[in-house]
Amino acid sequence: MPKPQSPLGAEIYDRELENVFHSWSAQGSLDPLVVTSAEGPYLTDADDNRYIDFSSQLVYTNLGHSHPAIVDAIQRQAAQLCTVAPAHATASRALAAEKILDHLPENLTKVFFTNGGADAVEHSLRLAKLTTGRPKVLAAMRSYHGATQTTLTVSGDNRRWPIDDGRTGVVHFFGPFLHRTVFHAETEEQECARALEHLENVIAIEGPDSFAALIMETVPGTAGIMPPPAGYWAGVREICDRYGILMICDEVMAGFGRTGAWFAIDNYGARPDLVTFAKGVNSGYVPLGGVAMTQEIADTFRDTPYPGGLTYSGHPLATAAAVATITAMEDEDAVGNAARLGTDIIGPALTELREKNPVIGDVRGLGCFWAIEFIDGYGGQKALAAAARAKGLLVFVAGTNRLHIVPPLNIPDDVLREGLSILDAVFSEVTAEQDAAAPVEAVS
Repeated sequence: MPKPQSPLGAEIYDRELENVFHSWSAQGSLDPLVVTSAEGPYLTDADDNRYIDFSSQLVYTNLGHSHPAIVDAIQRQAAQLCTVAPAHATASRALAAEKILDHLPENLTKVFFTNGGADAVEHSLRLAKLTTGRPKVLAAMRSYHGATQTTLTVSGDNRRWPIDDGRTGVVHFFGPFLHRTVFHAETEEQECARALEHLENVIAIEGPDSFAALIMETVPGTAGIMPPPAGYWAGVREICDRYGILMICDEVMAGFGRTGAWFAIDNYGARPDLVTFAKGVNSGYVPLGGVAMTQEIADTFRDTPYPGGLTYSGHPLATAAAVATITAMEDEDAVGNAARLGTDIIGPALTELREKNPVIGDVRGLGCFWAIEFIDGYGGQKALAAAARAKGLLVFVAGTNRLHIVPPLNIPDDVLREGLSILDAVFSEVTAEQDAAAPVEAVS
């Protein structure tokens, strides 16, 4: 991406590189897009170029940018009560908890608010360990739960390697993923049965009484948007119940309509003991996360203080934004719209894209939560993303072999189709250039 041409854009670019340390990046190779405004499904850069946002940033602007109801709620809350210590009660926090619980299974009765997804996961694990008195945690490979020491160690992601010292009591297992099965399965049914058998074997060999919790993204996101097969979550619930293990569903990315259901657990009839959330709870307008828990877990701390807290837990601006977001989602049927967009537009378009482009090994997803996975050895996803950006489309580059298509849940149909048309054109141009240079063998 070339440096902005406008004087203000160039100044912002230079000062950013001089003063800001960026996450997940080699600092010497940064080349950030200077964003100056955003509205609905669009971002605008310092040179007044407009982009359709198929990334929802880091998959959190579920209602797009600058939604008027959310902006108004933040402004009104700021005028009334900007901030207050979490020991005090506020209307926005109480109402946010009620509205979140209204859309979760009825066995979840309390919400502990955090600043984001990583500390939500951190506290869910602490709650589980203190409730059960057990030290270890089961966590899936092909997963991501956050970037703190604990949450990155729990993640089944190679980004944990530099900080994982192997002494954290985390035992990883493989979840189901037929496209790259480790169980030599040929059908979804086989994948499900063998993944559950594998999980039970891991528990048996590590000691069932040692595990406080199993944590898993209901639909893994950053690792590849891999919807599990039918019956998997029911099987996990049965195994957890049999061994007294608490089941934690990480809904940080998949929650609040992203999969075409209020929470991804709704697609599978799952009834977890704890649910972590963040991102889409208020479209990321003000940092907010949280843990929903059963009354039994909450009662562990009825007479014993919970050893944990955050300065900004349930911050008034963040929870006011959450109330406005959830209300707007209800009023606008954002969840139903996301399901329709996935079924009627995104799914068919990506299936057609795969049929035309042999470099694509798989497409999968639901709602507004989709992955394009390339064949082994392709390596052209960054070139595709750069070409898409040059044409006015931002996509999410994930890992070394995927693009994620995760637009806002309320993106207009015509804008969605325009973005998919750009994606189709980019594939035709980039893969033709690469084929001319070095043909790729089409093996998925």
